[in-house]
Amino acid sequence: MKTLLVLALLALALIAVQRGFLSFSAQSVTDYADTGPPMDIRRVLSGPMISEGVIFGPTGRVTTRFVARMEGSWTGNSGTLSEHFIYDNGTDQRRLWHLKVNGDGSFVATADDIIGTGRGEQAGAVAHLTYRIRLPESAGGHVLDVTDWLYLMDNGTVMNRSEMRKFGIRVAELIATMRPDTEARMSPAPVGTEAMEPAQ
Repeated sequence: MKTLLVLALLALALIAVQRGFLSFSAQSVTDYADTGPPMDIRRVLSGPMISEGVIFGPTGRVTTRFVARMEGSWTGNSGTLSEHFIYDNGTDQRRLWHLKVNGDGSFVATADDIIGTGRGEQAGAVAHLTYRIRLPESAGGHVLDVTDWLYLMDNGTVMNRSEMRKFGIRVAELIATMRPDTEARMSPAPVGTEAMEPAQ
């Protein structure tokens, strides 16, 4: 009986190791160094964008869907990314990211609901960002560890895959597209703003 128990525990440990090796966090940006088109968040996360996605709960079932409007603006290596999410239950959420790209292509990110500073890297067609986020009180106020992966497609669309963990346990996963809002980009500027120069 004891032998069977030991064998069962060894089998479970082996499965855990295999899953860990093949898990979401096993990849590295260097794995994508030779891929293209080249990711540069200053270019990719710029101007008006639309995002559409789903969030999966711990059982793998979809818990919510959303559509978001985004707007990226850059001055040199510093920029902002505003996000306005509309969820399928009618609630909305806003976030304003502050981003800064370093000379080596790495970047940092902050926002009001982010604890500390997010750290990111870029290589090939991929960007990777890790951070801690505090959920709104309406969602329980939990603090989650988040890993974002952004994959740039040939047509300019970004595939966003995010994993959220609490105490090391995966509690949610997000999959979304982020694409340029071509209609907003083609809209004429409001009357009286055509001659405005950007602030120095």
